[in-house]
Amino acid sequence: MTDLTGKTALVTGSSRGIGRGIALRYASLGADVVINHAGDGENARNTVAEIEEAGGRAIAVRADVSLPPDLDRLLSAALGAFGRLDIVVANAGKEIIDQPVLDVTEEEFDDLFAVNTKGAFFTLQKAAALLSDGGRLIYIGSSTTASPHPGVGLYSSSKAAVAWLVRVLALELGPRDITVNTILPTATAGAGVFSSVTEGDEFHQGNAAFRPLGGRGGTPDDVADAAEYLAGNLASWVSGQSLLVAGGAIQ
Repeated sequence: MTDLTGKTALVTGSSRGIGRGIALRYASLGADVVINHAGDGENARNTVAEIEEAGGRAIAVRADVSLPPDLDRLLSAALGAFGRLDIVVANAGKEIIDQPVLDVTEEEFDDLFAVNTKGAFFTLQKAAALLSDGGRLIYIGSSTTASPHPGVGLYSSSKAAVAWLVRVLALELGPRDITVNTILPTATAGAGVFSSVTEGDEFHQGNAAFRPLGGRGGTPDDVADAAEYLAGNLASWVSGQSLLVAGGAIQ
């Protein structure tokens, strides 16, 4: 079992969905956890309370990852609360699907790229400067970047840029024994545009039709499993990689 005792993990966009699932997993493994949100304070506080009730330590910090000064404040709060930073997961993002490229507006482009690309870029950059040697940087990308798919041109483009950054950053941070990796989740019940979807409902069953493994769609726990692996000692020799978490499908 992975042991993260004595480590501090920061997960952006972790008041709900995939980010919350990863934060709860890290807390269960002994890490002190920083919950980040851009405005969902109630769910962030509930997540902190759940961690504390289980005997862990956590704080919630409101910060918009698209604003570099907010990221500075978020990282400073993490260090102020726990004194160190060992694992940072760049998870915060926005999603638009079923949208042809010809329908994309400049406003939508700017909005998604501000969070998904700029926000993730500076999350990883700023975290890398403060991360303990031997630390872990993890980017939550999207399975839509694994193969072309109609309707996700804007969304997948905004995610693909950071997946490339991960490969470069892995080389630059290698001398400090910091690993940098990407997780590519499939459509996940309870996350993103599928936040209202629950495992076993009609959509999830339909989604499972093109997931050959297990006859089901994705869940936050599936992504948390991958995040646990990449944060632990078993992945100490894995860096610059993209792990597709899609039940055997290509996207």
